[in-house]
Amino acid sequence: MTMIIVHDTFVCKPGQASKAAKMFKEVMANDPHLVNIMTDLTGQYHRVVMVSKYDGVAAWEKAQEEYMNPSEEMKKSMEKMKGFQDMYATGTREIFKVW
Repeated sequence: MTMIIVHDTFVCKPGQASKAAKMFKEVMANDPHLVNIMTDLTGQYHRVVMVSKYDGVAAWEKAQEEYMNPSEEMKKSMEKMKGFQDMYATGTREIFKVW
């Protein structure tokens, strides 16, 4: 089995990174894949990085499918993310294979 680590990085608008991190922490609290939510201390400013762990690319793809077809419980969590799109300017995703 190949484990992967996913970094979803959001470059937030000034003053929004801490708010976005708190929002993620609340909404993602019960997500079994979530490892950490981090904000930058050095490098590019205003970044929030959400770190997730999966048992492989297929497990990550399955989680993405569930996100696209959310359960009622997921819809309630997603409602808490209302306004997030206005908090960030851009973002990236990196997927790493764990050796």
